[in-house]
Amino acid sequence: MKRNAIYGAGSLGTVLGAYITKNGGQIDLINRNKAHVAALKENGARITGKVEMTVPVTALTPDEMTGKYDVILLMTKQLFNTEVVTMLKEYLAEDGVIVTLQNGIPEPGIAEIVGAGHTMGCTVEWGATLSAPGVCTLTSEPDSLSFHMGKMEGISDEQFVMVKELLELMCPVHEEENLLGARWSKLLINATFSGLGTVVGGVFGDVYEDKTARKIALMCMKECIDVGHAAGAEFAPVQGKDITKLFYYTNALKKAFGLFLMPIAMKKHRNIEPSMLQDLKHGKPCEVDAINGVVCEWGRKCGVPTPVNDRIVEVIKKEQSGELKLEKRNINLFTDLL
Repeated sequence: MKRNAIYGAGSLGTVLGAYITKNGGQIDLINRNKAHVAALKENGARITGKVEMTVPVTALTPDEMTGKYDVILLMTKQLFNTEVVTMLKEYLAEDGVIVTLQNGIPEPGIAEIVGAGHTMGCTVEWGATLSAPGVCTLTSEPDSLSFHMGKMEGISDEQFVMVKELLELMCPVHEEENLLGARWSKLLINATFSGLGTVVGGVFGDVYEDKTARKIALMCMKECIDVGHAAGAEFAPVQGKDITKLFYYTNALKKAFGLFLMPIAMKKHRNIEPSMLQDLKHGKPCEVDAINGVVCEWGRKCGVPTPVNDRIVEVIKKEQSGELKLEKRNINLFTDLL
C-alpha cells in the first residue's frame, strides 16, 4: 500500500487530509504544532465554515515519523524549505515525490535538493483558516475547490497519476502543461488579495469591496502580469478564466471593466483570510518575500517597475515589526500611487 503524508498540515493541510481520509485515502497529517496534533489525534479533524464534518485522521509530529513515503505533500512556509526538504529527503521512497503546494515559485529550489524527478508542483485554488487546535474553517465555496498540478522533467506518468488520484479524493485536479504559467497566475492572486488583505488586516472581500483598495488591487494585478510576461511566463487560466484578458488594461475602458468585474470574479472566495495575516496575528514571520517579494525580485531582474508590490512588502514588514497595526486605513499608504 502506498504511503502518503502532508507535511505542514495546518489550515489547508488539515482540510485536505480530512477530505482524503473521509473519501477512503491513506494519509498522515504531520505538523510541529503539538497542541494541533494532539487535538487531531483525540477528536479527529473538525472542518467548519462552508462544510461541516469531523473525520478521524492519522496525525503525527515530525519526531514521530518513520519509514518511507511515496507522496509527501509539502505545505509548510517557504522560509524553511532548505532545512525541511533536506530532512524530508530521508523519508522519501525510491520513486517517491515531494509535491509542493506552497506559494510563490518553489519548485526549482526543491528540485536542487531532491532532484527534478522527485519534484512536482501544485497550486491550491481555495482557502481555509486554523480556528483552534484540530479545527479548521473552509472559506471557499465547495463548488469552487480545485487544484492545478504540473510536473518537472523526469516525473513519470505513473508518479503523476498517483498524485492526481490522491488529490482528486478532495476536488478536481487540472493537469497543467504550463506549470510556470499556473504558478504566475496563483502568484498574481496571492500578491494582490493576500498581500493587500494582509495590509488592511482583512479577508479577500475587504480588498475588492473598498473602492480605493480595489483600484490598488487592479494596479497590483497589472504589475504582476507585466513582470510575468517579461519573465517569459504565459499565464494559465484560473478555474477556466483568462485573468490577463479580464484584468489587464491599457486604457480607461479596460480599467473600468476590470474594476467592475473584480467583485464578481472573486465572490466565491470572499471570506479567505490570507495566510500571511494569520501568521502575523499569531506573532509568526510571514512569507511576504515568497509572494509579493517574488514579483519585486523578478521585476528588478527584468527591468519592470513594481511600485505597488514594493509598497505591499514595505507595509507588511512594518506590520510584522509592530510599527503598523493591522487595520483598514493602511490602504491610505498607497494613495500616492493612484
